[in-house]
Amino acid sequence: MHDALVVRLINLRELNICELTDVVINAGYQKFRAKQIWDWLGTGVHNFNQMTNLPCDLRKFLCEKFKLNSLEIEKVLTLKNEEVKKILFRLVDGNFIETALMKYKYGYSVCVSTQVGCKMHCRFCVSGMNGFVRNLTVSEILEQVILAQQIAEKRIGHVVLMGIGEPLDNFNNVVKFIELVSCPGSVGVGQRNISLSTVGLVDGIYALMKLKLKITLSVSLHAPNDELRCNLMPVNKRWNIQQLITACKEYFEVTHRRVSFEYIMLAGVNDSFEHAKSLKNLFAGFPVHINLIPANSGVGWFKASGRMVIERFKKRLEDGGFSVTVRRTLGIEIGAACGQMRCCSSRSNGLERG
Repeated sequence: MHDALVVRLINLRELNICELTDVVINAGYQKFRAKQIWDWLGTGVHNFNQMTNLPCDLRKFLCEKFKLNSLEIEKVLTLKNEEVKKILFRLVDGNFIETALMKYKYGYSVCVSTQVGCKMHCRFCVSGMNGFVRNLTVSEILEQVILAQQIAEKRIGHVVLMGIGEPLDNFNNVVKFIELVSCPGSVGVGQRNISLSTVGLVDGIYALMKLKLKITLSVSLHAPNDELRCNLMPVNKRWNIQQLITACKEYFEVTHRRVSFEYIMLAGVNDSFEHAKSLKNLFAGFPVHINLIPANSGVGWFKASGRMVIERFKKRLEDGGFSVTVRRTLGIEIGAACGQMRCCSSRSNGLERG
């Protein structure tokens, strides 16, 4: 069948409550029907016939004009202690993405992907190894949370945009996802419980700043000087560290939201006393949070800094008056830890079909 003859239905989860209300009213139905549909969407229904309080003709209209499902669960890998589950999703076009579901003392958090593949090519991360394919749609990002919540059988309390892809490179879809996932009656994850991680797309940071969202902005820095950062992260050739720090300071001044900086600890690469000293100078007078990340197995040519090295590095930063944490490492065994998630086929990365 020719593409021109294929009817491409819009996923109803792409719409906010105002857009949904317009659809319902323009179709000749009363406004309250939109709220009923919205409430059903929040439950994670998979087909319109489950919306049993809607009249049959409205359900038929929705079936003809819209769809609900953009993802299919292909495989779920679980650690023995069930602290982490990695979910392989098949997209309708045959591509695959991965999502991590993590259990903490305070509840469940889900790490979602925003693209199929990645353009950024950071040397310590495998997400872009197979190249960039496309951006994820709003519904494809949102359904990762909805389906992860169904797998957990518990409410998702935190969302981190730290999976495959660069969120600010898919700006419009990511912003609308944040709007929808945090909306009452939907999944309802408050914006203060949403973290967005970027490699440092400065134009995206300025665009995000104008929206004054309540999310946490996490910036992947990973080096205290331009020479090293250019070697590790090609994006630094477009926006250097000083441009990035300036953007983050303006972001803080406008939003009053403290910026978190992620710093992966690579043995013999960026973990020396001089590197810590340079970081302290870089952040002088800037109330940031620094998140040290023990390197995980990934591309293969870096080794993780030792625990004692990380603790010494942490103390040097704390002595400079900074808030510093060492990220807890979860999911290494199933390839769900930081830098390990990748755009893969159903038979790669140990995810054979069930």
